Amino acid sequence: MTASAQTPQITIYTDGAASGNPGPGGFGVVLLSGPYRKELMGGFRKTTNNRMELLAVIVGLEAIKNEGAEVVVYSDARYVVDAVEKNWVFGWEKKGFRGKKNPDLWKRFLSVLRKHRVRFVWVKGHASVPENERCDQLAVAAYKMPSLQIDHAYEAEDSPLF
Repeated sequence: MTASAQTPQITIYTDGAASGNPGPGGFGVVLLSGPYRKELMGGFRKTTNNRMELLAVIVGLEAIKNEGAEVVVYSDARYVVDAVEKNWVFGWEKKGFRGKKNPDLWKRFLSVLRKHRVRFVWVKGHASVPENERCDQLAVAAYKMPSLQIDHAYEAEDSPLF
């Protein structure tokens, strides 16, 4: 089947960052489709690098307007790429994500993943891949913003029980 107007081909680059782990964190996303380019970013006051890496992919996929797109996601996060390409996340899902970190994000990820035909490609971070470098710049700029969002799921999970 060839791509058509109904099934756009989209390339997504993603990166996540945290200053401290946990600490302030951010994500950056670059979406490319034909002549179109969109950049997205967001920052949180307390989170982890892995959460931001995964959230970057989620936000990128959620930004696609039409279902059924052919998507290639480039990420320097083995955490995300290996979880999908080695089918680990599907096993985690079958076990209800018992004992796994970030179940809230993995569930959200699987929901949006299933709307498209997605392939993941791991890229080495900080290796002069221009769009990956741009995502890193966006992620770092995001967590340096003066008004950061609250990562409610992480902060609730991280809170001590009384």
